[in-house]
Amino acid sequence: MPINTLFLDAGGVIVFPNWRRVSDALARHGVSVDPRALAAADPHVKHQLDIGATSHLTDRQRGWLYFDLILRHAGVELSDLTDAALAELHAYHMTSNLWEYLPADVPPALDALRALGLRLVVVSNANGKLRELLERLGLTGCFDVVLDSADEGVEKPDPRLFRIALERSGASAETTVHVGDLYHVDVIGARAAGLGAVLFDAADLYQGYDCPRVRSLGELVQGLKEGGFDERSRS
Repeated sequence: MPINTLFLDAGGVIVFPNWRRVSDALARHGVSVDPRALAAADPHVKHQLDIGATSHLTDRQRGWLYFDLILRHAGVELSDLTDAALAELHAYHMTSNLWEYLPADVPPALDALRALGLRLVVVSNANGKLRELLERLGLTGCFDVVLDSADEGVEKPDPRLFRIALERSGASAETTVHVGDLYHVDVIGARAAGLGAVLFDAADLYQGYDCPRVRSLGELVQGLKEGGFDERSRS
């Protein structure tokens, strides 16, 4: 059946950590690191957390470990100084959401998905500030429904979050595909709810996995134009 609804993860697909803000916070505490090194570490650390022994942790639990691993991967030694900087960043995240970097290719890609006649729904493990973030970035009008796990009291990979999204958007699982950047959170969760799934794998780290992958939203748009992702996105 043709796809008419697209569920999209927010962090890692639409928005990304503001690594400049992270670098500046570290600098205020006497720790120097190039934001590009932090950004380069991001996909590798997410992959490590996704497929490793920590895949069973909640998003909140992974969040603390995530930044420690980012710093280590970027060659930064953990210390009281890094702890202080991360505490400052955590406080900012809880009020404003640190995943505030919007790549230039995202708005036109969302417009292109809209032009295909797709219903767009955000289904994200977030911190209760996602709607405010999307409004701040001028993206609110791009989506029909936005689900923030903190507001719903359930997070991916629990299929209940996807089922809530289906009910709220009026979508059918048979004609809906979810796009997210974590295999065990997004692909497994979506499939458990009867949806198709596409893995957003910008760094090409999931070769050989049993799901279609895209490295950009532009690639997703092209695949949908060619009629892909409806049958082969299912387990």
